[in-house]
Amino acid sequence: MLAGLPQVRPTIERAMAELTLSTETRTPSGTRSARRLRAEGKIPAVVYGRGSDPTHVVIDRRELRGVLTTDAGTNALINLDIDGDSKLSLVKDLQRDPVRNVVTHVDFILVSRTETVTVEVPVVIEGESRDINNEGGLVDQSLYSLTISARPGDIPDAITVDVTALTVGGAIRVADLVLPDGVTTDVDPEEVLVSGHAGKLSTESEAPAEGEGEDSEPAGEADAAGGESAEG
Repeated sequence: MLAGLPQVRPTIERAMAELTLSTETRTPSGTRSARRLRAEGKIPAVVYGRGSDPTHVVIDRRELRGVLTTDAGTNALINLDIDGDSKLSLVKDLQRDPVRNVVTHVDFILVSRTETVTVEVPVVIEGESRDINNEGGLVDQSLYSLTISARPGDIPDAITVDVTALTVGGAIRVADLVLPDGVTTDVDPEEVLVSGHAGKLSTESEAPAEGEGEDSEPAGEADAAGGESAEG
């Protein structure tokens, strides 16, 4: 922990209200069928977890985009409407087209409001460090997401870390975070979130100018040579 740096109490962005996504059950029928569905603006998906058999469904691409573009992102709590039965879920995995980057398949995992789940939460930095700015330095973010465990309703949208007190040569680590009640992490406490570094200009200004050490000695030799010449 950086000496003199108070523990960082992150700004916790709470997940939005639970969202609802309509589905249509389907029978898996190969790649050709999946391509046809995508051409119709639909995306094949599978729902599993909590001891239930996997259920294959189809979802509307626009509706999926709507639930994934909230502040909660892929950690949004989604009530899947499956044959009239509502099931609480989280997105477990998104498969994308490597060229167009569009979603081609989704895995949903069923969750309980009372049981802990493990998810990735984005880490966002805010504020400006006067010390680093004065030194012409930079703030280097090393960790962009943090693995946390919490009940679905306690999952934060993001953890925002204030770097105002960060100094050149200092660092903010996982141990410096004060997570909210009900949220824990198994990430190494010494893992660095952000660190402060001196800028290139600042580093160069501290180093001696090129050739500076070489000029002083020849100057002395020149003076000695001049003295010998005068005596002669």
